[in-house]
Amino acid sequence: MLGEVKYEQGQYKEAGSFYKTALETYRKTLPKDDPTLAEIYRNIGAAHCSMGNYPKALEFYEKSLKIREKALPPNHPDLATSYACIGQVYNNMGDYSKALEFYEKDLEIKKKALPPNHPDLATSYNSIGGVYDTMGDYSKALEFYEKSHKIYEKALPSNHPHLAASYNNIGMAYSGKRDYSKALSFLEKALVIFQKSLLPNHPNIKTVTNSIDYVKKKM
Repeated sequence: MLGEVKYEQGQYKEAGSFYKTALETYRKTLPKDDPTLAEIYRNIGAAHCSMGNYPKALEFYEKSLKIREKALPPNHPDLATSYACIGQVYNNMGDYSKALEFYEKDLEIKKKALPPNHPDLATSYNSIGGVYDTMGDYSKALEFYEKSHKIYEKALPSNHPHLAASYNNIGMAYSGKRDYSKALSFLEKALVIFQKSLLPNHPNIKTVTNSIDYVKKKM
């Protein structure tokens, strides 16, 4: 679908236009609660979310969810995706209690539907950890970051960027707790992997390097 190509290229407005054209076409031939429409609504929501238009994103994500809740069994992975998308919007809007509510719904489905070491489960733990981190509840953030990290360690190669991002998240949570020696240990692990797996000018390398400098000054 052209919309997906445009979305991957970062052309979110154009992607949204293609998705809306597809929506109009499918609406003429499909029942209003067909799961295909749910996916198109979700795609339009994603385009709005990427442009920072969160109320519109929520509107389309909720349309998608409404269809999926009717059409799919309660532990279907597509339902989890819808809950995670809505959680992300609330998180971006700063409504952290709502974000946690939807991220936890996503997690509960994935715990039932996926093997215990599936990377998608790690992503869900990481999302919840991120909300607690933003709220300044670093102990709770660490609890979820560490669950996520254990899965990544088992499921991914040792130099995978997701593993580095996980080390970074744990390091920053320890920094939030003012445990700077632990923070430095995890941030340095993140930097080593990023340097092996990313181009030298990648922004993640600069971000972690700056974090390491900050932590060293605090020690």
